[in-house]
Amino acid sequence: MSAPSTGTPQAAEGGRDERLVHRSLVRRLMGRPELGSVVGAIAVFVFFAFVADTFLRASSLSTVLYASSTIGIMAVPVALLMIGGEFDLSTGVMVTSSALVSSMFSYQMTANVWVGVGVSLLVTLAIGFFNGFMLTRTKLPSFIITLGTFLMLTGLNLGFTKLISGTVSTKTIGDMEGFSSARALFASHLSLGDVDLQVTIVWWLALVALATWVLLRTRVGNWIFAVGGGADAARAVGVPVNRTKIGLYMAVAFAAWISGQHLLFSYDVVQSGEGVGNEFLYIIAAVIGGCLMTGGYGSAIGSAVGAFIFGMTSKGIVYAQWNPDWFKFFLGGMLLLATLLNAWVRKRAEASK
Repeated sequence: MSAPSTGTPQAAEGGRDERLVHRSLVRRLMGRPELGSVVGAIAVFVFFAFVADTFLRASSLSTVLYASSTIGIMAVPVALLMIGGEFDLSTGVMVTSSALVSSMFSYQMTANVWVGVGVSLLVTLAIGFFNGFMLTRTKLPSFIITLGTFLMLTGLNLGFTKLISGTVSTKTIGDMEGFSSARALFASHLSLGDVDLQVTIVWWLALVALATWVLLRTRVGNWIFAVGGGADAARAVGVPVNRTKIGLYMAVAFAAWISGQHLLFSYDVVQSGEGVGNEFLYIIAAVIGGCLMTGGYGSAIGSAVGAFIFGMTSKGIVYAQWNPDWFKFFLGGMLLLATLLNAWVRKRAEASK
């Protein structure tokens, strides 16, 4: 999806404004970046509906949605960052860092857990700001900047946890004041009839709606598309490139904070080595959802569909009673197929304009 035009509209055939030219429903759908992922999601859903007898049960679908939401919460801002032309390889361990800060600060300071949650928010946003600031100041590739952050956070997570608690996991904070209310916000269940849904699904859908509104209805959304399409050209027309990129990294950090608090308040304790490798799952969900590796194209809705495909595949393999060792094979195959399909859809969309 390209940014809405901010300049003089080009004349369409016959001298008419291109925005007034009627386009058929098929042509409009072909221009949607998430089209390929929607087709893939339907195919995956139908496939597991046939091969797994329990897949269509309400309890199974709620489990699929939960697995999707844990990836989807992070996939939304990662997709926006990729539309802006950048990557973040520190997202997986950043989630763990957020949870560790909340837990250890609350335990060591014997404070209300909400104090630890607030401190964690500030620390996590600071990490996001650091990534964006270093990127804009040094002009190094985001791959190098965030790989460095990934390695530093991995070491800090393990080092500080062993230094403070003496083990690789945090101490329990389940009996501390504020734990119940924090769990209600970050790790509660919602009952719809006989089905229990995790609150992370609500967080996920809210982030998708907010990100979609930002991309399609605000000036910031235009900036994100413009920066991803070409930073120098965007800067030439007055787009605040540096502020936009720093803001995108801080948005990723905010989502990491939400995911980290869910991790903490779901299990009470946190293992310092968790999260390594999850950054690739977030990127995969965004790419399957239609984001281009080169930036300037994609959607938040597409990232949600990509996360849903991940959830269906990870749980569908279990319900089909297959060996879960094959999961990464299927995930890699879906990534390649989705990338090829997205490239084909984009070429057809550009050819039909």
